[in-house]
Amino acid sequence: MTAEGAAGRALLGVAVTAGYALSQGWPAVVPPWAVAGGVAATLLIGALAGLYSAVRASRLPPTEALSAP
Repeated sequence: MTAEGAAGRALLGVAVTAGYALSQGWPAVVPPWAVAGGVAATLLIGALAGLYSAVRASRLPPTEALSAP
């Protein structure tokens, strides 16, 4: 996932949270550290998943790596 995708999803989460809070009559408060933590976690998980797949594929013969699901 790209940084733009992670930031977009974080903004979507803030918007949904704010919408729900406002519909309940609550103040909409989303701490900036929570948004930054969400973006960081998304990027870290995406990087680890991509790295894991790449390492597994690098250990296979090229024809097998391309045909594996």
